[in-house]
Amino acid sequence: MKKNAGVTRTMWMAIAVIVIVVIGAVIAVWYVARPQPAGLTVYSLWSGDEEANFMKVLENFTEQTGINVTHIGFSTQELLIGVPTQLKAGASLADLVIAPWPAWILDLAEDEHLVEVTDLITATKYPTGYINSVKDTAGKIWAAPFKASGKPGFWYKKSFFQDNNLEVPGTYQEFKDLLADIMQIDGIEEPIASGDTVGWPLSDTTEAFIMGLGGYQLQEDLIAGTVNWTSTEVRDVFEDLRQLLAAGYFSEPAEWQSQVAKFWDEKYGIYFMGSWITTMSQIGDVSDLDFFPFPETDGVAGSVDYCIIPKYTENLDQAKELLQYLAGAEAQETMVKLGGFLGTNVDVPDTAYGTLDKKVLDFISQTTVHIVPDLDDAVGGRFQTTFWDQLKLLWVSPTTGTLNSVLEALQEEAG
Repeated sequence: MKKNAGVTRTMWMAIAVIVIVVIGAVIAVWYVARPQPAGLTVYSLWSGDEEANFMKVLENFTEQTGINVTHIGFSTQELLIGVPTQLKAGASLADLVIAPWPAWILDLAEDEHLVEVTDLITATKYPTGYINSVKDTAGKIWAAPFKASGKPGFWYKKSFFQDNNLEVPGTYQEFKDLLADIMQIDGIEEPIASGDTVGWPLSDTTEAFIMGLGGYQLQEDLIAGTVNWTSTEVRDVFEDLRQLLAAGYFSEPAEWQSQVAKFWDEKYGIYFMGSWITTMSQIGDVSDLDFFPFPETDGVAGSVDYCIIPKYTENLDQAKELLQYLAGAEAQETMVKLGGFLGTNVDVPDTAYGTLDKKVLDFISQTTVHIVPDLDDAVGGRFQTTFWDQLKLLWVSPTTGTLNSVLEALQEEAG
């Protein structure tokens, strides 16, 4: 009986392999033979109001050029995995992809999957750091900066602070006192909302502590790999964070957009988030929204959404035209005026910004504040997913033992 069972299992495994091969062949034939959609297809991470605003820019492009553009929004994980999977197969359903991961982009370029954009843009129109992040060792540029998102600090509801006599903190001790005060307010579940999807909202919050308590240079050194995650200076920062987690000041991680809704419903007092929160439908009245930076910080993470062109596009000339349009001041000014968007092109006028976006821009433009790359995006690769996973572990089990294992795991992955 066991022998027959083994034969049967082997037979079914063989059949399964044949089925997979046949399905793969059918998909390949379909891809080659299918009718090509008219115009261009763009992939991004955007949905909701952010997507709606982007669609207006694409409509303007269509009016000027007659080129139709279809936009498809994906989750972080879908874009991270789906695009490389297509490209490794020598195909791309997208003519242009917008993504905020410089290390990921350079990996795709190194594997010869992208179109070089060095001659398609004027590099001096953008902050040097934006360009250098997507430039290889040979000086070739592989992506065009389109949208910048500042991650300026903790967002709060002005009416909630006023109704509960809460003050914006100016020091770290005042910040801890604020959390203790919020904890005592009726209806509050926890003082700080913890957003999550694959882990990046937790990493944004953690990076704010790294720069706020350790300084912007510490984040830059961690990106460069010149400081160990197990060093005293890093451990000290994480110990402060661990103590706040252990005190119950942070909520358990939950889907980040649903956490925005709970924050606005005053289940949480504050929420660390990027400037895109101003465009989200969960925010009932943007005029009642404000932020304060991590007290006394000298650094802020800035995320840039880059445009890349897969070399397998069948509409190369049109894709180049769209990339140049999005990299220009006209398209970016349109997005800026719609809100929740920071332009990357220096020709976008300050007068285009709304009140909150201008406040974010003014804060990150101070001479005492250094714009630092997003840590996990800058390092990328397996470290990024390890960072996300280890932070989830720390959030749900904020013990000294967990902290030690988290920092050791991060150092091991960082090499």
